[in-house]
Amino acid sequence: MKTLKIFIILLVLTTGIAKAQFTKAELQVSGLTCALCAKAAEKSLKSLPFIGEIKTDLIRNTYLLTFKPGEQVNFDQISKKVRDAGFFVNNLKATFNFAGIQVADNHFSYGGDTFQLMNAGKSPEGETALTIIDKGFAPKSVSKKYLGQLADTPASGSGRVYHVAI
Repeated sequence: MKTLKIFIILLVLTTGIAKAQFTKAELQVSGLTCALCAKAAEKSLKSLPFIGEIKTDLIRNTYLLTFKPGEQVNFDQISKKVRDAGFFVNNLKATFNFAGIQVADNHFSYGGDTFQLMNAGKSPEGETALTIIDKGFAPKSVSKKYLGQLADTPASGSGRVYHVAI
């Protein structure tokens, strides 16, 4: 009976932790000139282990990426795959589920990376769309708007610091 109680407690704790993650992203790519270009970028993105499904919108040059549950998402790898295919990330908006995530001083950590919320009025809850505004993920005008007056933020983990806007 004691073993069953411990098992149930562990199951509840791991289920709660698993909810806090990036679930999907909308990736806008620049430099696509034809359907073959879009297919090349899609093929490159599909090789990433954390991407489950990709839906392409050729009219807007966007990809809707669905991430595999429980897999660690690496945005730098997404950007690298797009660049390696010969294109550029114009905009990356990722949906994060804040269930069980502590946001302190407009920062939160996930998977060893630190995310700094640049325009958060209050702490986000539930599924929230976050736009990565670092160089290489957003147009220069957007990066300049948010990052122009920013001091360096130390990473709380061993990973990278991403600057995001809601």
